[in-house]
Amino acid sequence: MGRRKKRAPRRGSLAYIPKVRARSIVGRISFWPSVDYKEPKLLGFAGYKAGMTHVIAIEDHPRSPHYGKEVFVPVTVLDAPPLYVAAVRCYEDTPYGLKALGEVWVEKPPKDLERVFTVPESFDHDKMVEKIKGRLDRVAEVRVLTCTQPRLSGLGKKTPELFEVGVGGGSVEERFEYCLSLLGKEVRAKDALREGMYVDVSAVTKGKGFQGVIKRWGVKRLPHKSRKGVRKIGTLGPWVPSRVLYTVPRAGQLGFFQRIEYNKRIIKVGENGEEITPKGGFVNYGVIRGDYILIKGSIPGPVKRLVRLRVAARPPRAAPEAAPQILYVKV
Repeated sequence: MGRRKKRAPRRGSLAYIPKVRARSIVGRISFWPSVDYKEPKLLGFAGYKAGMTHVIAIEDHPRSPHYGKEVFVPVTVLDAPPLYVAAVRCYEDTPYGLKALGEVWVEKPPKDLERVFTVPESFDHDKMVEKIKGRLDRVAEVRVLTCTQPRLSGLGKKTPELFEVGVGGGSVEERFEYCLSLLGKEVRAKDALREGMYVDVSAVTKGKGFQGVIKRWGVKRLPHKSRKGVRKIGTLGPWVPSRVLYTVPRAGQLGFFQRIEYNKRIIKVGENGEEITPKGGFVNYGVIRGDYILIKGSIPGPVKRLVRLRVAARPPRAAPEAAPQILYVKV
């Protein structure tokens, strides 16, 4: 009898084909979930990844075998300086998706915002507010345009990042008035997030450059007698069809991908970053001077990468909602 062919599932996931570099270094969020808040509230925030540490906390998940006991919890530290609300943007729902109906910019935007784009000078603030108020019956979503303030972080850079943050809760009129009240003001992490809640994390992963098939796809090495090397694939495919299929692992760009990780729990939202900054600062980052966020587990991206947070789109059902009890934070 002939030798039976060995079969195994393919190596590497095809879920993210094609593997290409992200269009922007700022994480992308294209969906904001609907929430049942009684009052309008921001549905997201952002911070710079500073590093990781661990805390000792009381396990509060009722289904855990360690419920009520002290557990070791690895956490990621985000430096979260306040966001500046630069504009309010309204969208209407059309057969072709959401389309911008109008936007209201702050009269005197911060000087650093000119490093990102040309700020409109001849903008009639009051006229645009009245224009949108006359079309509120067509408004489907209200969002705010916020920019980071990296001067307040430990990065040492000046150019801010500009992105949208969704607003949920209340009626359309209440959300629009709420956004107008925030225009030209700073929003802190505690205004949008609370300890114990679950968020989705959007960031761009660490770039790794041009890599071979073993690191990029996880294929196995060939036997040592293989012709012209062992760190390659055995074949590019059959004669028919006479082309290389997209499912064949190939060498190429690895990393710097847009990724979203779901249901990351916020362990703590603090206001004094020095209480969690190690002596000499975080490696390759520095000292956290103001607000910070501790998130359970790891998140995408290297140190200094901007990480965007969003209220969980599909939160776990049997998850504790109260803030976890922290006994010790490793500094």
